[in-house]
Amino acid sequence: MSAALRARVAKGITQVITQGKSLTEVLPNFDTLENKDKALARELTFGSLRQYIQLKAISEQLLKKPLKDKDSDILCLILLGLYQLFYTRIPDHAVLSETVQAAVKIKKPWAKGLINALLRNGLREKDKLFQQITKEPATAAGLPHWIFEQLSTDWPDNFSEICSNSHQRAPLTLRVNIRHNSRDQYLERLQKKGINASTHPLAKQALILEKSCDVKTLPGYLNGDFSVQDAAAQMAAQLLELQPHHRILDACAAPGGKSAHMLELTDNQACLLALDNSASRLERLEENMKRLKLNADTIVADGIATDSWFNDMEPFDRILCDAPCSALGIMRRHPDIPLLRRQTDIPALAKIQQQLLTALWPLLKPGGILIYSTCSILKAENQQQVENFLRHQPDATLLNIDESTNRDWQIFPGELQMDGFYYAKLLKQA
Repeated sequence: MSAALRARVAKGITQVITQGKSLTEVLPNFDTLENKDKALARELTFGSLRQYIQLKAISEQLLKKPLKDKDSDILCLILLGLYQLFYTRIPDHAVLSETVQAAVKIKKPWAKGLINALLRNGLREKDKLFQQITKEPATAAGLPHWIFEQLSTDWPDNFSEICSNSHQRAPLTLRVNIRHNSRDQYLERLQKKGINASTHPLAKQALILEKSCDVKTLPGYLNGDFSVQDAAAQMAAQLLELQPHHRILDACAAPGGKSAHMLELTDNQACLLALDNSASRLERLEENMKRLKLNADTIVADGIATDSWFNDMEPFDRILCDAPCSALGIMRRHPDIPLLRRQTDIPALAKIQQQLLTALWPLLKPGGILIYSTCSILKAENQQQVENFLRHQPDATLLNIDESTNRDWQIFPGELQMDGFYYAKLLKQA
């Protein structure tokens, strides 16, 4: 990998750390690269952010004095170099040479000597440096302090596993479009192409690929024979017990993976309304539906402000409330999340979640089912949210999903190769 490419990766990391940009915004910067370089750039960006907390702590030990704010790109270049030395198989000499030269590419040649010295010292003192940072529990866990404290409070028995799995690479999981082929049939198509995959024990349309790849190269991509969707996210449609005649509301629908799955399960016969407050995100949903040859009604609207869009409509048989959340259950897929999320976000999100549940419940038919879901692992957004709702809704009953608890279902990151998700299944009494 060239110095120019390292400079581009460092720039992307800097945009996340200093400008608060998400990886979704940063990754298009790599689109003009050749496929091999693009894959490596993505890997180094994801990896450096995944290990950012620890790498930053190590850099603070190596630097005699902090760099100025205007030189945050140099700091990110140092972190990128440390990540390559500690976590990749790229030869040390190549890492040192190209990372030093990358300082020239970002027009800061004065930093060449500093970068060279720091990376060499990091390589020489690796064991000592890691031993030092493990003395601070949150740094050892690779998490911001507030997330560390909240997760250890919420889940003391599962905490170590949550931390470890949140730093692992997530598998590439497909959702087979059963309107086109069965899961077993598509698995056979993959095997004929020499692609190894396995079925998921719970998600009935899920296939987990042994190795990640460019999904556009997989058989049937253009024909809509599959979609990319984590197995935990695939459980939403499965839990709703859908029938072809159902009226369905997906209240926070974009980018549309769960809406599409619901329509696939009902052979595109259900009447589905996909709602989202973002016009641009809803456009992505419509593009997704077109590729999969599915039909859904769409409205750009706020799910809380039902008076603005629920006019003379029939109530719904099924409602999916996949609420906005902290997304701390999907840190392994989005390592920028713990770096961008703030503790003050949680009460604000919890308020929105509570308002959504309260607003959507009257839109559900008696005997209907509402699924409340998040990709969070915080109790304030999940169990506590549903417990509060049930206290104020006497006609709501929590149905059993998780046989071990006889109630709602908290999925932890990495559990059965799934992302961290939460599901509560609520029945409206007739």
